[in-house]
Amino acid sequence: MSKLYYRYGAMNCGKTTALLQVAHNYEERGMKVKILKPGVDTKGNDKIVTRIGLKRKVDHLIKSDEKLSNYLNKLDKDIECILVDESQFLTRDQVDELFMYTKLKDRPVICYGLRTDFKTIAFPGSLRLFEVADVLEELYTICRCGKRAKFNARIVNGEFTSSGEQVAIDGENEVTYESLCGKCYLEKVLGITEEKFSE
Repeated sequence: MSKLYYRYGAMNCGKTTALLQVAHNYEERGMKVKILKPGVDTKGNDKIVTRIGLKRKVDHLIKSDEKLSNYLNKLDKDIECILVDESQFLTRDQVDELFMYTKLKDRPVICYGLRTDFKTIAFPGSLRLFEVADVLEELYTICRCGKRAKFNARIVNGEFTSSGEQVAIDGENEVTYESLCGKCYLEKVLGITEEKFSE
């Protein structure tokens, strides 16, 4: 029976690059894949874009109110795998539809995305993937201090912030992100140091 995979990590851990490598591996062997991403991710428009410059047009942009099973049920039977980028932006229902697809159509689905937002709160899509995915795999990146980074810090106009809407796309409206370890997140974003904690 095929599985639903969730490969997650902080920003800049290579999620999209890994997705493109998996697509290449399938296609090099003559197997067909479909690449999807939520339309709310406007970075690259209808392409997935990596930080190292790789790009690829997606096969389907998922609308936020879309019943995903309508698209999945129309796919050719020779599709070997579904790859989904920015899966944190999926709805809970869309994650459930991907899960059902793996079981009822016996095709693997590999989702890539963030665990939490810049406030350390899980996205609805991520949370549902943690609840139903058959396999969870964390991808790693490094903090500015050299430790493993797990948190996404939002930077607006060059300053760390802990306020704002959950979704703000990297590179738009002076918004960027930096991956941080827990200690650096507390210090840089929230201003909580050991001295303040011990007061």
